[in-house]
Amino acid sequence: MANVTLQNVRKTYAGGNETIKGVSLTVENREFVVFVGPSGCGKSTLLRMIAGLEDITSGDLLIDGVRANEQQPAERGLAMVFQSYALYPHMTVEDNMGFALKLASVAKDERHSKVMDAARILQLEPWLKHKPGQLSGGQRQRVAIGRAIVRNPKVFLFDEPLSNLDAALRGQMRVELTSLHRKLGATTIYVTHDQIEAMTMADKIVVLRAGNVEQVGAPLELYHRPANLFVAGFIGAPKMNLLEARVLQVAADSVTVSALGQTFVIPVRPDGVTAGDGVTLGIRPEHLLHVSEGTLGGVVTLSERLGSLTILHVKSDDGTMLVVQTAGSDTTDVGAHVRLALPTDSAHLFRADGDALPHVAPRPLGPSHSGGGSDIPAAQTEHFHA
Repeated sequence: MANVTLQNVRKTYAGGNETIKGVSLTVENREFVVFVGPSGCGKSTLLRMIAGLEDITSGDLLIDGVRANEQQPAERGLAMVFQSYALYPHMTVEDNMGFALKLASVAKDERHSKVMDAARILQLEPWLKHKPGQLSGGQRQRVAIGRAIVRNPKVFLFDEPLSNLDAALRGQMRVELTSLHRKLGATTIYVTHDQIEAMTMADKIVVLRAGNVEQVGAPLELYHRPANLFVAGFIGAPKMNLLEARVLQVAADSVTVSALGQTFVIPVRPDGVTAGDGVTLGIRPEHLLHVSEGTLGGVVTLSERLGSLTILHVKSDDGTMLVVQTAGSDTTDVGAHVRLALPTDSAHLFRADGDALPHVAPRPLGPSHSGGGSDIPAAQTEHFHA
């Protein structure tokens, strides 16, 4: 396997349209890295530049330390799995998986051995004599992955490979791809717009927006320590509550803000903010606590019961809409008056330019506060508000 390094890589099309704007990044050997972001952010373009399917306008691409900008796709030692399966309908599964080896003049016995090894890994042995039209979507995607495996590439590249599958099958394939990565120990770069795929599969996530890298880190690092408003709003489902706030006072280890008609002391460093500044207060739905002792009031306008959890949409007393994640056993219905508590040690503050203010104490990357509990630990109650 290999590592991949991008050094200030840019892509500009005719007319001066720059879609990749100076990306620098290292994918370590055996790492599973996911490029994620909204449609049009440049994630697929960046993947195609690594694959050699798009020219690099400027900057350097290094594969195991060797500059690969001018290498042809076949010379880079990579294998790519596309959104469309791109299988030959007249060929059997075995022939589809071994076709690239046949073109490379690999001996028939060796070709057969490699295909059988991949088929065992992907549980495709019963289907080797079938044609793609006789397979399910998930099986066809396995064939496309098998076609990449037999080439024993340095790096696997996946371009939204699960987007054509239904929700249940996507969940199954996420598990299978993660397990496959562990078995092969393969360096993998995976593109998706689905943050659930990114959070559940990646060793490292690269969040892209408009051709720029917004943040790079482990899934829980991005979730608990978003670098800016964009990452905070993009990572996490339901989305983080982002609320207008005003700075009242700053100290070395806290910023006091007004929001939701109340005052909160947030344990962050006041880098670049002063009294009177407008800021954004962020709190994830599972951190807003639905408890009788809560100081925030509101009315439930929608209750989404998802079995293991319940999502409450609450119109607060000052008219702000809040999303609250509670336990699946929560029976609160539409129209109910509720009390909420906002633990400030779980809150985030973002400057007017969108950058997050750093927390005084490192944010934990383990399990978060449990939403929907009826008892509030004493250690939390002192952080609700000031």
